[in-house]
Amino acid sequence: MIEPLLVSVYILVLAIFVGFETITKVPPLLHTPLMSGTNAISGITLVGALISAGAGHSTLSTVLGLLAVIIATINVVGGFMVTDRMLEMFKKGKRKNQNR
Repeated sequence: MIEPLLVSVYILVLAIFVGFETITKVPPLLHTPLMSGTNAISGITLVGALISAGAGHSTLSTVLGLLAVIIATINVVGGFMVTDRMLEMFKKGKRKNQNR
């Protein structure tokens, strides 16, 4: 019973370590494009959270699934907003002229 929990904790710690090491090696100029790429991963997380919340195995799994859906949705929407702002910076003056 305790062995699957230890394996899960081991995988979580390993994922945190690998993620931290990967992100620290990325130059600051590439952080925003990297963030837009991770929106797809957050979308996959969102699908998994929906499956977990809707499976109805227990009240705890439903509550944790709902919490994961909320957090993943915030992450996806925030990532797309940042990506949109980044792409607006590269457009040539169209935005400024439309507001006048």
